[in-house]
Amino acid sequence: MYDSKRPDEQAAEETTTQPDRVVQWLTSRLEVEQALQAPLGGVPRERDDRIARMADVLQATAQGLGLPAAAVWAGIPEHVLANWLANDPDFSAAVESATTLATAHGLRQGKSRTPAAIRVLLVALTSGTAWHTAAELAGFTAHQFRRLKRDSPELVALANSARRARPHRPAHFVPNSRRPRRPGETKTATSFRLVRRADQ
Repeated sequence: MYDSKRPDEQAAEETTTQPDRVVQWLTSRLEVEQALQAPLGGVPRERDDRIARMADVLQATAQGLGLPAAAVWAGIPEHVLANWLANDPDFSAAVESATTLATAHGLRQGKSRTPAAIRVLLVALTSGTAWHTAAELAGFTAHQFRRLKRDSPELVALANSARRARPHRPAHFVPNSRRPRRPGETKTATSFRLVRRADQ
């Protein structure tokens, strides 16, 4: 049977584990959004981006996630979400309705273990959040999370993959004296230079 894949593509696919593929899917959001925007001229309008993020918040809250988890799901800071809720009564009402929908179907933060909560956990881990903080954002108590880690090797594999996907920090420390100054930044009083005296 003819295989249309090139050998290097096939080898890459075989060495990529399922947890790695899941994390790649979760972290490729920006790349996907840029590709979808390209036919419309490239740069998204601020309103379109805001509406898309608001829709993500509604999707998260409709699945029983709290507001901090919804912010992680939507890829926005919590203070931005708080600002939207405070200044957009229609959005605030929609979030309240989504939360009511989740509750009506038995989905409550901290009470339900769902794929949505696992997604938030993994997204938080990829951004560098610590284990216990990521679990708390996803709505797990410390006891629930310890038990889930103990009972689920799949979760441990996904979490390890998410941690590997974190942005890498520079391996070398660059002293302040060697760093280029930002525009408008003056030299600090603690900087110094070696001077050879004429009488030596």
